Amino acid sequence: MYSVKILKCLLILILLITNLSAAESVEPELYEPLVLREDDSESRVATRLASGSHIKVSIPSLPYIYTSHAISSGFIRPANNEKGWEYDVAISHAQLDDTTYEFKLREGVRFQDGSIFDADSVVMNMAFFKKKPFVFTNIHNVFDFAEKVDQYTVRFHLTEKYGQFFNDTIWMHFYTPEYLNKYGWNGKATCPNLAEPGPYSLGPYILTEGYVEGDRSTDEVKLKANPYYWDKRFPKVENVTIYPKMSAGDAMQSVKIREGEIDIATIPFSSKVETILSPYAKVVKSPSNNNFSIQINLINGNPKLQDKELRVALNRAINQKNLLNFVYNGEGVTHPTVAAASFPGVSEVVKSLRPYSEQHNPNDPEIQKELKTILDGLTLKFYAQDRFKWLIKGIEYQLNKVGVTLDVEYTNSETDVFGQLLTTNAGNNTKQWDLIIWGMDDWYYNHPWTVFLVYRTYNVWSTISPDRTLDEYVEKLFTTSVGTHEFVDTSDKIMRHVYDNGYMLFTPGPNKVLATNKEVLFTPYKVASIPLWEIEITNDHWSLRKGPYPEELKRPVNVIEKNFQDSIQITAN
Repeated sequence: MYSVKILKCLLILILLITNLSAAESVEPELYEPLVLREDDSESRVATRLASGSHIKVSIPSLPYIYTSHAISSGFIRPANNEKGWEYDVAISHAQLDDTTYEFKLREGVRFQDGSIFDADSVVMNMAFFKKKPFVFTNIHNVFDFAEKVDQYTVRFHLTEKYGQFFNDTIWMHFYTPEYLNKYGWNGKATCPNLAEPGPYSLGPYILTEGYVEGDRSTDEVKLKANPYYWDKRFPKVENVTIYPKMSAGDAMQSVKIREGEIDIATIPFSSKVETILSPYAKVVKSPSNNNFSIQINLINGNPKLQDKELRVALNRAINQKNLLNFVYNGEGVTHPTVAAASFPGVSEVVKSLRPYSEQHNPNDPEIQKELKTILDGLTLKFYAQDRFKWLIKGIEYQLNKVGVTLDVEYTNSETDVFGQLLTTNAGNNTKQWDLIIWGMDDWYYNHPWTVFLVYRTYNVWSTISPDRTLDEYVEKLFTTSVGTHEFVDTSDKIMRHVYDNGYMLFTPGPNKVLATNKEVLFTPYKVASIPLWEIEITNDHWSLRKGPYPEELKRPVNVIEKNFQDSIQITAN
């Protein structure tokens, strides 16, 4: 609530400052204090699937993850609840023993082309999956086969105990025989499998134009409501256009001042006030499980980075509290490692494991002198997507104090970043880099594997040089289940090992802060999914309205806060 009051004060201050020149006149012009109106869009909601209804969304980070569950479906889908998921084409599941799981399927489900989905469909899909599975967990090593029990019951058999199996099922999407015969499962380092447009899956939207995968995407991706979707509450808007490559600046300006170009966009935390003052946008904010993965290249980066003391010194120089206050504008929470404090297994650990800057103030002259001696005029090449300029400038300011120079190269495309990141483990990267950043949003849905993925030193996502101890901890995690003491203990060992070795550059975890069209109703999830199927618009939205946008509706709207009552915000005492 305090953030809203602070914003109101800032808005009034802006109006006063912009009119200081009037002080020279004999009779200065007076202004009434700015009054923010409450969001009333819920009272003007349009009919579900109104003809011509259309929203446009900029998704610069993990667009294939954020949109996948709007296009494809599996047993479960992301949800805005404590678990992070709910049933989709399954209605229940049971673990029969350590290696056997059973799923009951929803009856009457159809693929987007109208054909029947049942147990035979699951068995067929898993046969293709077996040939080219995803390899970012351990499922490719432990999945044996799926069998049909009856028309709406399937049983999965594993070769060994594997505690992460149920989490993996959220990425086991099901496709028509036509799609599987053309593409199968792609076996890529990224998921999902969305190689071409067509009525190939089960989700609430059909991919009609473009494609969006981790290693490639078109500039525009177009979706249309699936008439066969089993849940008749969804979707609520007929058409969606997604922009995976739009620059952060263009997206922000479009949603604020160019109505009809963008309806939802991530904005820098410093842009909240100007967004509120804009004629067409409002600010929606939420806590999240998201993280910024700033990886250190220990494969073929600057040789000095092999020194553990130097890597730890880089982290000691990062004043997380100052970053949070002055760069994040308070929108986030400090982290001792990369993993969000709200993850199971992490929330327990961060009560005792705290950021380096909370143990020794990096602004202390003696500490700075020590860090300068260790870092010794270090220069690091930083490769980044332009959406992270605000954060990199903050990091650069702090590292400059201890003699570190950042040589930053920006791109507007996340696929460019992944092109370098995913080839470095094998030494095939074409750019020389020392630091790289990407939005490690919660794609595994309330499980720290979202982060721990990059700690498995022999997979393509990792840029940590071989570390047998760390790999053994990760392998141990695969056998444990969320909610057990063993899971917490193994998570603790992983986090402390990465922390002690300075394998990553640690910064605060962010809230989600979005600019949305004033006539869009949208609740962000804490996880990496935009529930496109849940989004609604009003009759005054640009895609439905006849005539100009009413002046009354252009008035500034109070910041809309979602999910904060359920959030875990752990900070220093």
